[in-house]
Amino acid sequence: MCGLAGLIDSRLELNAEKLNTIATRMADTIVHRGPDDFGVWCEEKSGYAVGFRRLAIIDLTPAGHQPMQSESGRYVIAFNGEIYNFDELKPELEGCGCRFRGHSDTEVMLAAFESWGIEDALKRFNGMFAFALWDRQDRTLYLARDRMGEKPLYYGWVGPIFLFGSELKALRAHPHFDCNINRDALAIYLRHNYIPAPYSIYDGIYKLPPAAFLKLSPADGINLPNPTPYWQLREVVEGGQQNVVNLGDDEAVSQLDALLRDAVKIRMQSDVPLGAFLSGGIDSSAVVALMQAQSAQPVKTFTIGFHESGYNEAKDAKEVARHLGTEHTELYLTPEDAMAVIPRLPMLYDEPFSDSSQIPTFLVSELARRRVTVSLSGDGGDELFGGYNRYALGQVIWDRLRMMPIPLRKMTASAMVGISPILPKRFGRRNPSDKIRKLAELLTVKSPEEMYRGLVSHWKEPESIVIGSHEPHSALTDPDHWPDLCNFTHRMMYLDAVTYLPDDILVKVDRASMGVSLEARVPFLDHRVFEMVWKLPITMKVRNGKSKWILRQVLYQYVPPSLIERPKMGFGVPIDSWLRGPLREWAENLLNETRLSTEGYFNPKPIRRKWEEHLSGLRNWQYYLWDILMFQAWLAETHK
Repeated sequence: MCGLAGLIDSRLELNAEKLNTIATRMADTIVHRGPDDFGVWCEEKSGYAVGFRRLAIIDLTPAGHQPMQSESGRYVIAFNGEIYNFDELKPELEGCGCRFRGHSDTEVMLAAFESWGIEDALKRFNGMFAFALWDRQDRTLYLARDRMGEKPLYYGWVGPIFLFGSELKALRAHPHFDCNINRDALAIYLRHNYIPAPYSIYDGIYKLPPAAFLKLSPADGINLPNPTPYWQLREVVEGGQQNVVNLGDDEAVSQLDALLRDAVKIRMQSDVPLGAFLSGGIDSSAVVALMQAQSAQPVKTFTIGFHESGYNEAKDAKEVARHLGTEHTELYLTPEDAMAVIPRLPMLYDEPFSDSSQIPTFLVSELARRRVTVSLSGDGGDELFGGYNRYALGQVIWDRLRMMPIPLRKMTASAMVGISPILPKRFGRRNPSDKIRKLAELLTVKSPEEMYRGLVSHWKEPESIVIGSHEPHSALTDPDHWPDLCNFTHRMMYLDAVTYLPDDILVKVDRASMGVSLEARVPFLDHRVFEMVWKLPITMKVRNGKSKWILRQVLYQYVPPSLIERPKMGFGVPIDSWLRGPLREWAENLLNETRLSTEGYFNPKPIRRKWEEHLSGLRNWQYYLWDILMFQAWLAETHK
């Protein structure tokens, strides 16, 4: 796992020394992504330079140094990630006449590009990656990203200079970087607590979408070409459901078990210490069980715990670890430990990002990094196997809603909103008003897609909050992006897999782990697993109101159900109570009405109203407020 940053200066005014100096400066901002080695390469006549920071995982010798040139010298690559099937590809390439100096996956990638071409090679890689590949013969730059979007890559023109990098801070390090905040992106951020690809927080700077590559030639001027997809989840999903495999339960479980075993096995390749995050839930327990089943030594597992019972999974994880026989490390944290992370979040996540589970994710990464350099994670299981509550309840709720006439639903919703503020006084500390409000919102929807959009939205009308904004289209609002699937639950799973998974979950994991120089690997995101599971009927995923049916059956072969069967618990922290207590002064400073008015990004009145209602206990607006606070903290840190 590594970090890369580079540029093409189309003015062709800089000599090699100056190009190398700028690329070095850019790469040095992301040293946390690669503290083990540094490299820089440039081609003066093209104005191209790339810097690289290496976290050495495979082939720790100098033969793994980057940027790396292909055997013929045509290609130069800076590559962040891992190609897990490189050992399978290597013999075939040797049969084509390729020779290898070391045993890194980077060498295999370069040989694949020379032997098979860029797009065909991409289709054969099984891995997580973002890379910059310079074709010295054609003077062309290729930027590419893995299928599910595990590794980040930003790019864009700043005047006559094309910039790219693993994180925005690398682009900001260029001396000519001067981009305005994208108010439209800020609006969509308030809806979702993340900024979805292809947008970024800056005008003119973009995220490369997953499963795509960008081909850029300086000879074409400063126009940006459209990314080219080399794999499409929508085709996998629609094709899978049009050709559902007719397997019995036992056969389906057996096939999934074998495939997951291999997905885990190839992600256990490492020349440095390796372990796994373990929460005790279904997903992480399955990953650890499959690791331990294929390991001669106890797997190192890591869990953090909180003394607040509603947020603590450490006891459950410890029981799973004991049953599997792992070498388990747990650390109980105080609220002060968790809150100490908050000042680091703006630079860690590098653009506004407000999934509050970013805090425990960073803390468990920090814990794991004390003993290992690579850690496997159970992320992606919810989107793949139907784990979120909305998957089990969404269709049921919509079936009931559509039986009720819309005028009656609107009338009922108005009544519910009217009585909800008085409920906390009657029901003490249970505060059911938020659930009442959410139910009232659902009553007014006109389609299942609108219901889903409401369920995954924070601020429902962000354009009224962000001054001068127009919320851009996304996969959630544009029907052209919706898959042709008859099952509503499957449609939700697909939309989560192309939005929430790459732009929230994987961003959270990448920045948290790389912030402490830890490589996180995610077996459920193996494209072969996605392709298999999407050929299964919905009843293999959600059955009798229970989520992840088939994954549970795989897990029960290794862990007894009694250790797993319990209510789903989010990986979070009690932001709601912290904002009323120890974080109140910090939040009040960032939400100050005069400050908001002076900065000019937000309409202060609705924000202040929610803040006051939250402080009074009348409402729990933690998610809405955390969205604003994380932008404000990011703005204060990056625009001093």
